[in-house]
Amino acid sequence: MKDFDPHDGILAIDTHVDIPWPNGASPFEDGPRCVDLPKLRAGRVTGVCFAAYVPQDKRDEAGHLAAGHRARAMLDTIAAMAPADGSGGVLATSAAAIEAAFASGKTAIIPAIENGYALGTDIASLDDFAARGVRYITLTHNGHNDLADAAIPRRDLNDVEVEHGGLSELGRAAVKRMNELGILVDVSHAAKSTMLQAAALSRTPVLATHSCMRALCDHPRNLDDEQLEALRDVGGLVQVTIVSNFLRPKARAVDLSVADIADHVDYAVNKIGVDHVGIGTDFDGGGGVRGFMNASHAPHLTRELAKRGYDRSALKKIWGGNFLWLLRQAEAARKPILVSQ
Repeated sequence: MKDFDPHDGILAIDTHVDIPWPNGASPFEDGPRCVDLPKLRAGRVTGVCFAAYVPQDKRDEAGHLAAGHRARAMLDTIAAMAPADGSGGVLATSAAAIEAAFASGKTAIIPAIENGYALGTDIASLDDFAARGVRYITLTHNGHNDLADAAIPRRDLNDVEVEHGGLSELGRAAVKRMNELGILVDVSHAAKSTMLQAAALSRTPVLATHSCMRALCDHPRNLDDEQLEALRDVGGLVQVTIVSNFLRPKARAVDLSVADIADHVDYAVNKIGVDHVGIGTDFDGGGGVRGFMNASHAPHLTRELAKRGYDRSALKKIWGGNFLWLLRQAEAARKPILVSQ
């Protein structure tokens, strides 16, 4: 008789994965990518938030134009993972669509944007991104932008330590419009001031789609206890990432294992509760540890968590249930679009 696998039957969602750009191996074949459709099926990962990542650059007209163009081109590539003939994944832009994909044995492709720099200074871009199915936008990457201060200033772009003191006025307007459009606010990469202000301002709970715990690894990209408690207090989430130097100081992937990921999950669960914790690997963007180097290895983490005492209910929450709940909050808060008669 086959031993019970705790990963069996779980609706698993990875909330942050990058795509190779501008050229990369096909997502339809089992190749060099950490995340492709065959690996997702092998690892029984139901849904993935694929991020259109826009690196921070100069904040002038040319830079903003290029950032917006790149974001849209990447979103087109992400959407192409779900071709109309049904040969790939399913473009899933709601909690119900993700659940339907799981029920049908399909992979849910969930579009996202990493770095609000993609907006430039044009709030109207958010409407276009929402129409393309974007479910969250990371306010910053490394380097301040016109929306907010980042956790890591870019000296090569002449960033000062603190520019806006958190969110700018434009950033506040962007958060409000994201709420109206049902786009989640991602505070990974944001300065602590930005994160706390976004959590207080947003009508929808905010989330960190790929971050770790600063108490275990003192890195400016990680969240300290005050930030974790703020997430809990607004009903938000921290999605534990598996980037080695966010898990342990100056560590390499080969030095770490799924046990190190589980340590961060344990810390967050003990601090703020299992309803506020999930997984966002940052695969193909630097994520990966020994035993969890690609999407096909996802069950290894589930087994480690089960070994530590996480029951079926907790595993379902961590692997996707909490994120689905948050998506539904965003959908419920979305402002109806008025159609003129």
